[in-house]
Formats: sequence, C-alpha cells, structure tokens
Amino acid sequence: MNRQRTVGIVLFEDVEVLDFAGPFEVFSVTSYPQEHANAAEGGAPFKVMTISETGGMIHARNGLKVVPDYSFQNAPHFDIVVVPGGLGARVREVHNEAMIRWIKDCMESVELMTSVCTGALLLAQAGLLDGKQATTHWASYDRLQDEYPAVKVVRGGKYVDTGSIVTSGGISAGIHMAFHVVRRLLGADIARATAKQMEYDIVLED
Repeated sequence: MNRQRTVGIVLFEDVEVLDFAGPFEVFSVTSYPQEHANAAEGGAPFKVMTISETGGMIHARNGLKVVPDYSFQNAPHFDIVVVPGGLGARVREVHNEAMIRWIKDCMESVELMTSVCTGALLLAQAGLLDGKQATTHWASYDRLQDEYPAVKVVRGGKYVDTGSIVTSGGISAGIHMAFHVVRRLLGADIARATAKQMEYDIVLED
C-alpha cells in the first residue's frame, strides 16, 4: 500500500496567495480511487500542513491573513516541502538566514523539495540549485541567472524536475507542478481524477 506523505508549505509575509494555495488545493483534494486499498481505510495520499518561521499569523499578498500550523521550531518531518514565492520571497526572505537555513536543513531528509515562482530564489540562496536546471517566474529569470550563476536557468515551461528538486514558474504554474508531483508519485490516473474533481484542464503524461 502507498504510505501517506506529509506536505509542508512554507508561509511568510507577502507570500503570493496562489503560489501556496494552488499546491495546497491539489495535494489536499487528491484521493485514492474507491477500489484502492487505502481508500477503504479512509486514508489520503497527502497530509498538507503549513509552516512559518514563528508560527504566528502571516499576511499574504493583498492582505489575506493565514495562521500556519507550525513554526520552524516545532514543525514535524515533511516528505515534501513547497517553497512559494512573491514579493516577500524576493525582497525579504531571500536574505532571511533562518528561512534559508531551515530550507537547507529540510533538504537533508525530504523526498522532494519544490518551489513555486520566486521561491526558487530561496532554494538557490540555500545552494540547492547549484549545477541544476531550475525555473522561476519569467520576470525573475535574469535575477536568478545573474545572482546565482551556478544555476542553469530554464526559460519557459511550467516546471523543471531534476529528481529530488522540482521548481516551477510563476503563480499558477505551481498548480501544474503539484499535478506533476501527484502523477510522478501516484500515477496519471489519480492525477487526472484530481484535476477532474477540481475542474482544472491539464494534460498529463502516463
């Protein structure tokens, strides 16, 4: 039987809403088909949680208030980490040593480290993208390339999968990235069923 994977989505001030809400929805809605053994036991493929540095309420872009489940200090182990982007990522968090250290530490034990939009800047700052292909929001291609020359920036496409790290383009591209992760871990049929449930049009490879 497939085990339940824990997904930790990082939050911070001025995080882009769809950067984190898109993957949150995809992973949360994903379920096993009725004939699957885990479905009979009421199990879900993913348990999705949110984290911030202090665990206190954060203000996302345009004023949305969100209370994270955990702080860096009391967060459990995550199998998958999602690092979103937005104004807060590219202006403040890329210089936040606590954030960068937490991401770097997580990389030692996660199954997948992922980013959405300018969350790639945080992964690059942590040194996780050195020598790897990666993508980000189109408006930050040059910044990612100029500030982190060891990163092989991919311009275009919704996401880049290098194995243990998956980066995605801007904002809505995080939804595509999350569907790709579902397909990669659970198969195209479950990913398609999730997209149908969400009424989201997406083309997935088998």
